[in-house]
Amino acid sequence: MSSYKAADSKREEFRKYLEKSGVLDTLTKVLVGLYEEPEKPNNALDFLKQHIGATGPDTADVEALKLEVTELRQKLEQLTEDNQDLKQKLAQYEPPAEEQAPEN
Repeated sequence: MSSYKAADSKREEFRKYLEKSGVLDTLTKVLVGLYEEPEKPNNALDFLKQHIGATGPDTADVEALKLEVTELRQKLEQLTEDNQDLKQKLAQYEPPAEEQAPEN
């Protein structure tokens, strides 16, 4: 019998957690919205995801960001190569370290 009370206690604690964090209110609002829909959607789970906001960023945004990342990586690679070329050219015009006059 004590394990039954422990399970009830854990359930009650979890219910309070969900209530305190606003999960129960959000779920209730979304489910009421689904109930009040004049034409029920074909996929109730998609309806819930869309109205809870669990769908994440828009696909178009994700694709645009992926494209931007690809372009920036290419630009970084090009700039790194340019930097190496410029360092090599600069090294041609600088005297070697042992030939420089000591500073006083």
